Amino acid sequence: MEELSFFKDMFAIFNKKELVFLESLQEDRQVYSFLFEKPKDLTWNAGQYGLFTPNHKKIKNGTKPFSIASAPSENVIRLTTRVGENPSEFKTAMSELKKGMTVKMSGPVGAFTLTDNNPSLLIAGGIGITPFRSILKQLDAEGNKDASHIHLVYTDTNKSYIFKDELDDLANKMSFRITYLDSRDDLQQEIGRFAASHKVNGRYYIAGPKSFVDLHTEKLKQLDVAKGNIKKDAFWGYS
Repeated sequence: MEELSFFKDMFAIFNKKELVFLESLQEDRQVYSFLFEKPKDLTWNAGQYGLFTPNHKKIKNGTKPFSIASAPSENVIRLTTRVGENPSEFKTAMSELKKGMTVKMSGPVGAFTLTDNNPSLLIAGGIGITPFRSILKQLDAEGNKDASHIHLVYTDTNKSYIFKDELDDLANKMSFRITYLDSRDDLQQEIGRFAASHKVNGRYYIAGPKSFVDLHTEKLKQLDVAKGNIKKDAFWGYS
């Protein structure tokens, strides 16, 4: 399965689209969403990511991966990212986008998708909530009224909880559980409880900074969770 996914991604990476910029939205003090027109022939699986390159400015290392925060059922491509006080050249270029400018997208790629109805723990670290927004929005669009097998654990040391109102609304509609945390110790306890209840058939999805993903992947292995039951989406460039 991993080899098949690899070859699918290799093929998909040559699928390039020009996306027209619409607008940016400030989600929090340092978090912005960039919205682009969705080409009619562009499809993706909720949870996948693309490789994006601004066209209006030549910069070093000008192509970066971003999870697509919008669901396939929505009519826009949404990229949501943190833009700090001293942003990279790439994020500066993104912040300079004006309506009508374009970025190039390669993909979509990745296998960070919900594939069954097994008990699933979605573990989001900070900006790692983006692929989960896509996944949950798509489940809602497909008419899933009972997602009680899903438990979203959203940890954010800043207590910003991007998309909180939207996520709470989705949880009420689909009956999945959300836990908001700001402590790694509390997160470990939640993971431990879930693993104890669903040792064999539990599924674990971890998204966030690479250090966050690596740490909690190792913790799951220590709890004897099978490697095949863990899916990861590691964001580079975040601490």
